[in-house]
Amino acid sequence: MTAPMPVRPPEPPADRVPPKVPEERRPTRLLAPLRETGRLFTLAGTVCRETFRRPFQVREFIEQFWFVASVTILPAALVSIPFGAVIALQVGSLTQQLGAQSFTGGASVLAVIQQASPIIVALLVSGAAGSAICADLGSRKIREELDAMEVMGVSPVQRLVVPRVLATMLVAVLLNGLVSVVGTLGGYFFNVIMQHGTPGAYLSSFSALAQLPDLYISEIKALIFGFIAGIVAAYRGLNPRGGPKGVGDAVNQSVVITFMLLFFVNMVLTAIYLQIVPAKGS
Repeated sequence: MTAPMPVRPPEPPADRVPPKVPEERRPTRLLAPLRETGRLFTLAGTVCRETFRRPFQVREFIEQFWFVASVTILPAALVSIPFGAVIALQVGSLTQQLGAQSFTGGASVLAVIQQASPIIVALLVSGAAGSAICADLGSRKIREELDAMEVMGVSPVQRLVVPRVLATMLVAVLLNGLVSVVGTLGGYFFNVIMQHGTPGAYLSSFSALAQLPDLYISEIKALIFGFIAGIVAAYRGLNPRGGPKGVGDAVNQSVVITFMLLFFVNMVLTAIYLQIVPAKGS
């Protein structure tokens, strides 16, 4: 006996055959960063919109504010002392070589207030508080708590993300003032004690070079950096991949992405400030 011939299935009609996607239209991995960037900006816009939506989560905001402040105040104060000391010592050594030691105080204090203080605050907020926010939201996501909130008609962004972002912004602004003061005092101590500078010259050079917009740009930087740290941490926490391991990866990614964005935004803000605000006495 001969084996039966295989029956060939009938071909679908021509109008039902799915069209082939051209090679140039197929999604590529190169578009993935663009999608992630677009979703990040979408979340930022949603947070700005939901901030003014009632009811405002006052209790959640207070709890998050206290948590962020409690984990960042002491490290920020301890880090700002050696940071201000290093800047004062380096600037003092340079001004001695140039014969302009009388300007040590103004140069070091301006460096601390304009650059060091916002960066220190941003790194601590994103590293300590941002990682905790990302882990908290990521654990809620893999436990499907956020999906349950959406089913009940509660917006996770308005309920959880907005209070956390506002808390990081407010803590960053307040912490920036603390770091500026502690860093300035540390620079003053090391300049006067170790480099044998005079207290009067240190203070007079500061009043001769510094101006009020220097403090404004420092607070604006801290506010923007706190917003970026909160948004990136919330975005990565809301989009973990691969279960519990994905939450850990999301925490690491949020810290790295925040650091990269902070340095880039700091460069842009500094360039804009130097172009808009003239130097004192010019």
